[in-house]
Amino acid sequence: MKKMRFLLILIAATSIIACKKKGCTDETATNYSEEAKKDDGTCVYPELSIPSTYSFTDTSGNSTVSFDGQTDRLNQLEEMAIYMKAGTDLTLNPDILTAMFENEGDNANDNFSFSSTKQLKNKCFEVDVALYEGYLTSLALASEDNSEVASSGQAGVLTSGTSKYLFAANGIEYAQVIEKGLMGAVFLNQALNVYFGADKMNVDNSSAVSVSEGKFYTEMEHHWDEAFGYFGAPIDYQTNTEDLKFWTKYYDIQAADLSPTLVIMNSFLKGRAIISQGFETSERDEEIENIRKEWERLSAAQAVTYLEGAVENFGTDNAKFLHELSEAYAFIICLKYVTLDTRVISISQIENLRDVTIGNDFWAVTLSDLNSAIASLNSIYGF
Repeated sequence: MKKMRFLLILIAATSIIACKKKGCTDETATNYSEEAKKDDGTCVYPELSIPSTYSFTDTSGNSTVSFDGQTDRLNQLEEMAIYMKAGTDLTLNPDILTAMFENEGDNANDNFSFSSTKQLKNKCFEVDVALYEGYLTSLALASEDNSEVASSGQAGVLTSGTSKYLFAANGIEYAQVIEKGLMGAVFLNQALNVYFGADKMNVDNSSAVSVSEGKFYTEMEHHWDEAFGYFGAPIDYQTNTEDLKFWTKYYDIQAADLSPTLVIMNSFLKGRAIISQGFETSERDEEIENIRKEWERLSAAQAVTYLEGAVENFGTDNAKFLHELSEAYAFIICLKYVTLDTRVISISQIENLRDVTIGNDFWAVTLSDLNSAIASLNSIYGF
């Protein structure tokens, strides 16, 4: 199945697509060219060349791709998640959790394995910064009871097979809610709302930012790359599924049913090619809309997958039940960060799923509640 998928993707990614060249009929445009016109004055539309990997260069062969800051933040959340999940065996230090979220001292006060000036907190959806700080506090408090067996009203640890999970007294696994929630509040939000927003897209695309500093990309190219960086995909994602981080990891899980031709990756490739080759920004915007819609569907589909896992383990394995429900809860939260203009689900529907159907006491969630949440998401998204 995957071999066939890779073949289809490779064919799509290397195809040549006819697009409208920006400036063809606009003499004020920076890339206007008389050679781009036929004798009768109409446009000659050149063909768009889309590479099979996320690799783009200028006319001198210099790479124009750069998203190091996004890679740093992905790595920060990765190391933060490792520490949070260690709460099953050690009491988590709230100061360390805060240092990781804010990246104090450029390496979380020696708690990150690398140094960077980037941080998660200042890129988090601003309204929800306090929410995640509260989750970090709840996680640290729960870890103080990691010698206890978790039960309704009692924080502690539950085991399923060889896996151990730390739950707060309300049954929430905050390590999962924080990790998956920040995937939305930072990564998804920054990509879909900030870097794909007008302020970042309506910028110069005619000259390199600074050749002398090795910044061979235009402003627009760089902003597109930064959005791509938050997706967490390797540049050769079509054939490489070994180095997937965060959203791309779940995208690969859902690919067979949700997106067998990897709509998000192919739109990132096509959109960047449109920018680099000077085609119409309206065609770039079509790819932005494709990415926004598919990324939302990915979050919703993953929420359904985890809700179905919770149903499967309901009444038989509390550890897995609460673990799956915590992850589903986080992916439902992620839906609120999707761009308003394209978002299918409403805020009221999200709040109803989160606060009413599931609520804040996971021990009280019923099988009927789980099935209701699944039915709602399936209906809203047409799964």
